[in-house]
Amino acid sequence: MHAMQYEIALPADYDMEIIRRRVATRGHLLDDFPGLGLKAYLIREREDGSPVNQYAPFYLWAAPAGMNAFLWGPGFQGIVSDFGRPVVRHWTALAYEEGPATSATPRAATRRRQPLPEGAAPGDAVADAVARHAREAAADGVVASALAVDPRHWELLSFTLWAAPEPPDGDERFQVLHLSAPERGRLGRGKLW
Repeated sequence: MHAMQYEIALPADYDMEIIRRRVATRGHLLDDFPGLGLKAYLIREREDGSPVNQYAPFYLWAAPAGMNAFLWGPGFQGIVSDFGRPVVRHWTALAYEEGPATSATPRAATRRRQPLPEGAAPGDAVADAVARHAREAAADGVVASALAVDPRHWELLSFTLWAAPEPPDGDERFQVLHLSAPERGRLGRGKLW
């Protein structure tokens, strides 16, 4: 499994209804995309306390072929044509869990990025992170949660979908406009190695 996200920063006075309409009319196009575990169509808005207006979709790919088909196909070209070519961040998945609210429609998402501790053995630091992730994914209101790592920058990424529109404080927060999850059942559970 691979995690992927790109962020499109929008002007402070940008009408975010444009993004909402875009997702409402196009979001369903990935509802049956081969290889896609899930795509959360995410936004952040300054009027809700975010430092930026932003469109920042997050993907969990069940198969790398799906990610490649998307990036080199017409789906991503639509983003490039409308907004320019964004930097696409990607991480290798370490763990995935369904939460207690797994059947709920996610309304919010949180993202936490943190460096692996300097001097720590990578295997030990990752094992600790996977154990912490399993505990956090069992919290009330969690729909699903993924833990991933970027070994180039030694950065951990925790991404969680929440049933409530107001997730706990402490992490970067997003609104979920739509969830495409054609192969969510193929994402596996627990530690992914």
